[in-house]
Amino acid sequence: MAKIELGKHKSTLKRILDYIGVYKWFVLLSLLLAAVTVATTLYAPILVGNGVDLILGPGDVDFVGLKNILKHIVVVIVITALAQWLMNHINNQITYRVVKDIRTKAFNHLEILPLKYLDSHQSGDIISRIIADIDQFSEGLLMGFTQLFTGVLTILGTLGFMLVVNPLITVVVVLVTPLSLFVASFIAKKTFIMFKLQSQTRGELTSLVDEMIGNEKVVQAFGYEEKAQEKFEEINERLRKYSLRAIFFSSITNPSTRFVNSMVYASVGVVGAFAAVRGILSVGQLSIFLSYANQYTKPFNEISGVVTELQNALACAARVFELIDEPPFPAEDADAVVLEDVDGSVNLENVAFSYLPDVPLIEDLNLDVKPGQRIAIVGPTGCGKTTIINLLMRFYDVKAGSIQVSGTDIRHMTRKSLRTNYGMVLQETWLKAGTIRENIAYGKPDATEEEIIHAAREAHAHSFIKRMPQGYDTVITEDGGNLSQGQKQLLCIARVMLCLPPMLILDEATSSIDTRTELKIQQAFASMMQGRTSFIVAHRLSTIKEADVILVMKDGHIVEQGTHEGLLEKNGFYAEIYRAQFSC
Repeated sequence: MAKIELGKHKSTLKRILDYIGVYKWFVLLSLLLAAVTVATTLYAPILVGNGVDLILGPGDVDFVGLKNILKHIVVVIVITALAQWLMNHINNQITYRVVKDIRTKAFNHLEILPLKYLDSHQSGDIISRIIADIDQFSEGLLMGFTQLFTGVLTILGTLGFMLVVNPLITVVVVLVTPLSLFVASFIAKKTFIMFKLQSQTRGELTSLVDEMIGNEKVVQAFGYEEKAQEKFEEINERLRKYSLRAIFFSSITNPSTRFVNSMVYASVGVVGAFAAVRGILSVGQLSIFLSYANQYTKPFNEISGVVTELQNALACAARVFELIDEPPFPAEDADAVVLEDVDGSVNLENVAFSYLPDVPLIEDLNLDVKPGQRIAIVGPTGCGKTTIINLLMRFYDVKAGSIQVSGTDIRHMTRKSLRTNYGMVLQETWLKAGTIRENIAYGKPDATEEEIIHAAREAHAHSFIKRMPQGYDTVITEDGGNLSQGQKQLLCIARVMLCLPPMLILDEATSSIDTRTELKIQQAFASMMQGRTSFIVAHRLSTIKEADVILVMKDGHIVEQGTHEGLLEKNGFYAEIYRAQFSC
């Protein structure tokens, strides 16, 4: 298990470096500025040490020399401050550009993921990956750029300067150093596992909160508050436990390395003192070494903190990359055609499909739809009605057989052109946060004001829109939270009325509308469906009496088909459903 985690750790780090590599010139400039910062920072103790040696004793001070040294120190400080400011600015640029690239990649990939992924994963967890995990990643990456470069260069530069001053004391420093590295490495491995569990649990908690907020009415209606609270507390407790462990392991890194670094500083002090007594070092050189020992050990503390943050960042990045690595929709054929001049004919030949490999749903389904026909699909819950709609729109691909539109297999045409030729009104409404005008024109952003109003009139939505505070400019909340369910459905119908594609899909489109308005909508639908191939999924059989063909489905098969009157005369499954709905 540890080897698998380590392998994923390396793979994640390599992918992050690939994203950073796009900005290699920024990275090189940051390294150059880090080198300047380190060089000037390390040069300052030499100036201070030289100044100490100019103070020879009471009344024996070289003030002229001290004045020159002070001037040099001021220049060094100014150069160091400027280089650090520029380096931090560039590091911010690198970090947030990389974060932007990864977040954009993740969101764009989400757009091309098959519905089976979205159906099988909690939306809150997906949101957590794209928002929270990437934010956590950015913090670790920024700290890494800010402190890791300068820390490593400081260690190397300090060793170089100390070797020039006195190789013997430098060897003492180097001999004690591996202990600090060992301690930091041991703790880092433990920290990564805890941060990964913390990130996963945070996504689980986000998902639960998102689910409860989105369905609060149902939660309260069924008295689920206590169970929801229990579930929240259970996940929250796990998050607390993993977070405490992660913080514990990360917090002991710095004190552990500080202890080792203190040993380095003490070793330099003792050896340097003996060297000064014997005349091997001057007092100024001893002060230089003590300063270097402090500067040499300080980056180990910073790097240990950086490593801890990087563990968190890598754990979060790994979850984002898992999303990006999910297989997208199968690639379209290189010669995929753009569906044009649609006549409205649809043919299903020997279609088979199932959501789960060992649970068959649709088997050997055949259907020949003529242009302009109205096809109603009825049957009990779970028989496959909505699944047919998913297959027609190619949200899912058939497992066997084929679906053809205007004589062309839909797998050989672009998805965009296929879906553009369908107008879809579902039982579940969807509206975005924005104005009513923007929601109606969602499929046709360049629509004129007259076209939008005409579509709203046809959908019988114009009257209630005009009663809104700002009319068509009224801003509605996400998913139309400030509208009734019926009003939201009318806006969705108006959205299709505006585009009027050659084929229509109406999946319980009037389920949330009162009877009086439904009659008007049915008239509007009748006008809209004139000359257009239409698929109507309905539970209320009163809404499909005028259909040209009614498909009666049961267990994934079409068991009956015909007109309303013809099916009643057969006295089969359709007649049984009809009598069940209209019997007193």
